[in-house]
Amino acid sequence: MNNPIYLICRNLILIAAIALTTSCTEVKTYKIGVSQCGQGQWREKVNDEMLAAQHLYEKNVKVIIANAHDNTQLQINQIDSLVNEGIDLLVVAPNESSQLSATISEVRKKGLPVIFFDRKAVTDDYTAFIGGSNVEAGRASGEYSLEVVESMPINGKQPFIMEITGHMSTSPAQERHEGFAKVMAEHSEINYVCREGDWTSEEACRITEEQIKTGILPDLVFCHNDGMATGVYKAVVEKKVEGKIKILGIDGLPGEGIEYVQFGHQVGSYIYPTHGEKIVRLALDILTGKYYERENILQGMMITPENVNLVDLNSRELMKQNHDLIIIQDKLEASLKLYNTEHKFLIASIVGMILLAIAAILAMYAIWQSRKTLRERQSMNEEQTLFYTDASNRKLHELFIIPEEQLPQPRSQDMIFAEQLNETIRKNMSNPNLKMEDLGEEMGLSRVQLYRKVKAITGLTPVELLRQMRLQKAYSLLTSTTKTISEIAYEVGFGTPGYFSNCFKKQFGKYPTDLRT
Repeated sequence: MNNPIYLICRNLILIAAIALTTSCTEVKTYKIGVSQCGQGQWREKVNDEMLAAQHLYEKNVKVIIANAHDNTQLQINQIDSLVNEGIDLLVVAPNESSQLSATISEVRKKGLPVIFFDRKAVTDDYTAFIGGSNVEAGRASGEYSLEVVESMPINGKQPFIMEITGHMSTSPAQERHEGFAKVMAEHSEINYVCREGDWTSEEACRITEEQIKTGILPDLVFCHNDGMATGVYKAVVEKKVEGKIKILGIDGLPGEGIEYVQFGHQVGSYIYPTHGEKIVRLALDILTGKYYERENILQGMMITPENVNLVDLNSRELMKQNHDLIIIQDKLEASLKLYNTEHKFLIASIVGMILLAIAAILAMYAIWQSRKTLRERQSMNEEQTLFYTDASNRKLHELFIIPEEQLPQPRSQDMIFAEQLNETIRKNMSNPNLKMEDLGEEMGLSRVQLYRKVKAITGLTPVELLRQMRLQKAYSLLTSTTKTISEIAYEVGFGTPGYFSNCFKKQFGKYPTDLRT
């Protein structure tokens, strides 16, 4: 087309396009894919620490987390999805040591760095490892078990220690057993028995009940995590041998192992370190070509009745700091969005000036087109007026119009969210293993989004809200049914009646038994 106006407009549009593309510089964001083998409070703490550390360092980082829910095939599929999503580095805690080796090799063949976290697969083809020493956790637990048993009144009989492992197809269970068994092998005076579990409290409870039925009570039961230790405590309480069997676990988390030691349910718990921020730091060092250690061992410690209060204080302070980091991250993201908006506004202004020149050139054409459109609209208005002034057409028109008073009343988004959350919690309340991540998935929110939304509406964290609703439901059942306190505790989602009673006392100032007198 040789029209001069067309040629001028085309050249101005090309200039605007060049200005738009050359003025925008892309800032590199490193995408770190995280494949968690399962869920649980320990792994949730790691996830929160990694998410909080996304803007802690000098580079832009995006952490993408996938949870395999203890399903190896699901984990393999999730790793493939993360790689296809374009991640720069994979962090993985393998569900099973052997079955994931081939998948890791395929990831490495594609040139992606792989960090093993907490666990390893049966392969030497990885970039780095970071996590606690499971062998050391087992060894320290073995030494502490001997101290506890030696302080107990054995009355001349041989001391009896029982170990309940996690699933022995996983590297943490193998290594924790290795460290613990080595200590036991050095003390022939100890009657030491090992039973294989599967990381769940239910299996630990079953194994303990079977042992109690034999009439030979272990002086101490060592579990590979605090969740399993709650199962042992449940069996001890139900079989009425509480106080005769000491319980030791691993993880030492706030709300779990630390509280169990404070309540006297356990004699100790080994803190298996998380340090999600160090995982992100290691990933950035690898991606940016900085020096890094291939093996990075994080230090743990034993919680005892003597130091538990101090550990609890420090843990709460660390959790507060982590919460503050999330707030800082939110503010930083808001600032980055503002910066990007202002930058785009500047570019848009330049482009707008160029487009104004085009608009000036086309002004005459626009005026002519507007007049033409106005004439057509006036003609349509006349026809429409004629249609509505006709009585029969007016009645037909009314069939399609809904009176304003019959329209539904608007409801706030917070009200709709609160009703959905209330229904979701009540539906899942009886599940003692209910996690905030599960609630978030059912509500269509991430764990962090759920936390902020619930905190803003109720003033409580999701965990506090869940516990309060459980206790209120329990209060109602205590005053309106003849169910036992244990039945009610399990029905509203508490793992043990003892823990339920302590929480009930904190909430209402009285024990459940006080309502039954």
